[in-house]
Amino acid sequence: MKLLYAEDEPAMAEAVTDILEYNNYTVDAVSDGEDALAYAREDHYDGIILDVMMPKLDGFEVLRRLRESGDHTPVLLLTARTEVEDRIAGLDLGADDYLPKPFAAGELLARIRAMLRRREDYTPDVLQFGDLYLNTATAELSCGRQAVTLPKLEFQLMELLMNSRNVCVSTEDILTRVWGYDTDAEIGIVWVYISYLRKRLSAIGSRVVLRARRGIGYLLEDSV
Repeated sequence: MKLLYAEDEPAMAEAVTDILEYNNYTVDAVSDGEDALAYAREDHYDGIILDVMMPKLDGFEVLRRLRESGDHTPVLLLTARTEVEDRIAGLDLGADDYLPKPFAAGELLARIRAMLRRREDYTPDVLQFGDLYLNTATAELSCGRQAVTLPKLEFQLMELLMNSRNVCVSTEDILTRVWGYDTDAEIGIVWVYISYLRKRLSAIGSRVVLRARRGIGYLLEDSV
């Protein structure tokens, strides 16, 4: 799952980003409302986390502009402003949830999971393709009685491919969706992780094959 996180306080931003990435989310972190709006319009996110009090554009204004443009990505507002009127204003603008600061990491993660479950294209906890299963809660990839827990980037790449289902995903799109919008990683790293996943599929005895289409990208195929 890929999240956009907007927070102007550096220590808070770093701490929350670390928590999210540790829990297998890909995170693009920005520090002001203008960047939040630009990123949200440029890329696809499964969910957006907005601090209300931000420079340039506040979280309410970012949310208003997104909803007016027809963007229905789930949004969680984080703020130290706990007045009932502020919560009502955020929800009326189209926020999916509202979490006052300070908050516990466990509650933040629970709110995010609940928010993502409510999205229109809800992804179940267990993805299936052919004889292959991926548990998105535990990052376990399994086939029959054989299973392996995938490291973070391998998990995110496999999740992307399984959600794409018979559709080629370009190398550039993989790099952006898995490594992040502002990554410094070279394009060749995608091939390296494709190779890792091919070895995983072989090790658990799956009939699913990870194909490369020259000049197009990668996709999963059931070889049955």
